[in-house]
Amino acid sequence: MPTPVVTVQNWGDAVFLALSNVLNMLLSAIPLVIGALVILVIGWILASIGGRVATAALNRLGADRLFRLHGENVYGATVTTTWSPSVVSGEVVKWLIRLVFLVAAANTLGLTQVSQLLNQVILWIPNLVVAAVVLLVAPLFGRFLRGLIETGAGEMGFTNGALLGRLAEYAVLAFAVVIAINQIGIAANLVNTLFVGVVAALSLAFGLAFGLGGRGVAAELTRQWYESSQRRVSQVAETAARTQPAPAQPTMAGAPSRARPK
Repeated sequence: MPTPVVTVQNWGDAVFLALSNVLNMLLSAIPLVIGALVILVIGWILASIGGRVATAALNRLGADRLFRLHGENVYGATVTTTWSPSVVSGEVVKWLIRLVFLVAAANTLGLTQVSQLLNQVILWIPNLVVAAVVLLVAPLFGRFLRGLIETGAGEMGFTNGALLGRLAEYAVLAFAVVIAINQIGIAANLVNTLFVGVVAALSLAFGLAFGLGGRGVAAELTRQWYESSQRRVSQVAETAARTQPAPAQPTMAGAPSRARPK
């Protein structure tokens, strides 16, 4: 029966053709895979070197010392030691270099979608770094502003200087959060709306705290201004009274004039 023989031959040819195609694809892909692996190995080595160089450079510049000196009271000793600027910067540099070489490896293998995704991540990393820096510096500036306001309010005689300083610190933190979220690009419109509400609430609270805490100061300033104005009015009146000429004495009509003796 010739028909089954022909069918078996066709099946065999199809299987052989499929296997040969797969083998050809594997053989042609082996150089690409080897090239991608070489790129990844070189990238990982350079990334480790770059991260160590960045960490050592910032450490020599004194970034860690300044961060521990000014940030220990804000973040705590554990955070200032574990998440020091040199360590964080070294990790960022390391992963940035790794992502660049991952893009090169994906392009070598012809993975276009993967390379496009990694390119978007690389372009997004600077925004993330800026947001992280803002969130890192904001608590330090907020604590500094809080201490400045508390000291100034205490010297001016305000009774609630601590509340005013705390409100100023919270305002700085809220502003920093909004800047960071806008920099990252997460729900910018919603965050801006919420920020307007938070600023309005903080402004109202600050105004009330300033008004209630400054009643004594305002009363003292008003009293001093009133007494000073009264003294100036009295001085002007006394000066005018001293400089005014005396009135002339009236003379009787027809009265004989006395002759001066010679």
